[in-house]
Amino acid sequence: MEEDKVVQALAALAHPLRLRVFRALVVSGPGGATPGMLLEGIDVPATSLSFHLKELTGSGLQMDGLLGYLTENCCAGEPCAIDARSSACC
Repeated sequence: MEEDKVVQALAALAHPLRLRVFRALVVSGPGGATPGMLLEGIDVPATSLSFHLKELTGSGLQMDGLLGYLTENCCAGEPCAIDARSSACC
């Protein structure tokens, strides 16, 4: 992954609400989550969620690409199990 794309993705995750949304998406697993599902777990107005989802999408990082990058570069090549009750991952 190119350095400028990594910086753009990390900048998108620097906002606390976007990080919460990202964590919820990681915990939801490969099946993902609909905006309605995200709204149930994150107490924000739908318009705010929509804006932040757009910002995450605009970061140019697809979930598959991010998980691949994290596994390759942050987990020493070992797949990481994510415990939904723990915030130690993100």
